[in-house]
Amino acid sequence: MTPLRLLTESSTTDSTGSKITEPAAKQLNALQRWWSNIDWEAIAGSAIQKGLMLLFLLLLFAILFKVGDFLVDRSYRSYQKRDRANEGRVRTIHTLMRNVVHYTLGFFFVYSVLSTLGVPVGSLLAGAGIAGLAIGLGAQGFMNDIITGFFIILEQQVDVGDYVVLQNLGIEGTVIAVGIRTLELRSLNGTVHFIPNRNITTISNNSRADMQVIVDVRILPAEGLDKIREVVEKSNSRLAALEQQKITTPPVVFGLVDIGGGNYVIRTTFYAVNGSQGALKEEFLAAGIDALTEAGFTIPTGPVTAPLK
Repeated sequence: MTPLRLLTESSTTDSTGSKITEPAAKQLNALQRWWSNIDWEAIAGSAIQKGLMLLFLLLLFAILFKVGDFLVDRSYRSYQKRDRANEGRVRTIHTLMRNVVHYTLGFFFVYSVLSTLGVPVGSLLAGAGIAGLAIGLGAQGFMNDIITGFFIILEQQVDVGDYVVLQNLGIEGTVIAVGIRTLELRSLNGTVHFIPNRNITTISNNSRADMQVIVDVRILPAEGLDKIREVVEKSNSRLAALEQQKITTPPVVFGLVDIGGGNYVIRTTFYAVNGSQGALKEEFLAAGIDALTEAGFTIPTGPVTAPLK
């Protein structure tokens, strides 16, 4: 190989190597300049400041959570001592208030932490507001259930064990659960109804006062109304003495009542403890029929052509 050829190859190699190493050297120099220009003291100071601020927020909200729980529990114990306070309702309100306090404080805690870290919370809330609007429209019925249920519980409209009639829905039964979203009723045939609270407009509670009992015994007035009345009064007095704990007013024979279509009844009325009216009505009716039958009076069994009033 000639010296001229060796010189040519050497210059070519040097040129190629310099083309490769020069960009790498420039990038390395730029990285070194960037690294040397970092203000580590400012970063360390900012990190310490934010760390202390986060620690302060943790302590502050921990105290606020404790204070909130203390106030809610104190109100719960105070309300629980009331004579007519229903335990199920009190527990429901207690849980609801604790959740409201926790969710509210939790929201402000997250907001404070994100603001401390420099996250643009305002922009996030603006974006979340659009999504929240769409979700809110879809959850409107759910929120109506919660708001209505809250007032049903707060205003003590119903208690577990009450017999109620929902006039607008045509449903009646015994309340087995009062929830923040639904009301559960058990009908006389055992059917359990789950009613969303937003569908409830009128509640007729039959368990808040003594209930009137009306007992109608079909008779033939021609057989002697005075004697029939005497037999029924004796039967009523005997039963009233046995059921005096359930009967709040003495049974009174109202008299003869025309129910239409040539049908007549002798009517007895009295008031009884709520919840016992159905059983007492059946008991007085059966006793009245038995007493009149034993005394030789006829009890009509034909169809009634007009409804009982």
